[in-house]
Amino acid sequence: MKTENIRIIVAGPRGKMGKEAVWLVHRTEQFELVAAVDSKNNGLLLQDLNGMPEEDTPVFDNMETCLQQIEADVLIDLTAPEAGKHHLELALDYGVRPVVGTTGFTQQDVERLREKSEEKELGAIIAPNFAIGAILMMKFSQMAAKYFSDVEIMELHHDRKLDAPSGTAVKTAQLISDIRETKEQGHPDEKEELTGARGASVDGMRIHSIRLPGLVAHQEVLFGGSGQTLKIRHDSMNRESFMPGVKIAAETVLTLKTLVYGLENILE
Repeated sequence: MKTENIRIIVAGPRGKMGKEAVWLVHRTEQFELVAAVDSKNNGLLLQDLNGMPEEDTPVFDNMETCLQQIEADVLIDLTAPEAGKHHLELALDYGVRPVVGTTGFTQQDVERLREKSEEKELGAIIAPNFAIGAILMMKFSQMAAKYFSDVEIMELHHDRKLDAPSGTAVKTAQLISDIRETKEQGHPDEKEELTGARGASVDGMRIHSIRLPGLVAHQEVLFGGSGQTLKIRHDSMNRESFMPGVKIAAETVLTLKTLVYGLENILE
């Protein structure tokens, strides 16, 4: 890994996650914040925005303009799904390694972007969840699925979240599906008296999404077996909990020449 400073662009600095990322870069000795991309405030400096550190970092409202004018090593993008996809591709086009924390990428998106990443010989990371504890929760759930074939996933998030189910829930279901054979759960003749009462189905397992003010990011994976249940749960109480994972991703992406989907793939 490079020993000099890692030059970083942060997209979405006014968002709750983006603001935490700005402060992470600001306080990390080997990181250098070289630009921010915001839908507003073009031409201002980061220090001109409320709640930002005293950094004379330029703010752009257009990602391509930023990449044309700023030399950077890594883009940390914590915006929205469509913007995240667009910014990831632009970053690769300009030789910058993207770390994207938005969800909404399909398997086809990931495969196409991985091909582009490998063609450019540039690392890229898409992480549905940056919390180390959440990654362990997913790994433990995959381990449990070897022994429990009946499982339901409950994900709970704040009421400003746009997508349902969460990327973490979808990723958890994918990891479990790699181990678990498809099985339709519940009584074969069960009937939903209210549509959606049983949640979404992935290979027969169920995912339930809860949205309430006061929540941040939480997930519970409940396994059932003969005479026993197993509950694996992770709770993020604030967005600072995601920053150790963002830091690991920003450092590791420099060593990659492909796109990695899921932080669990870069953790030892």
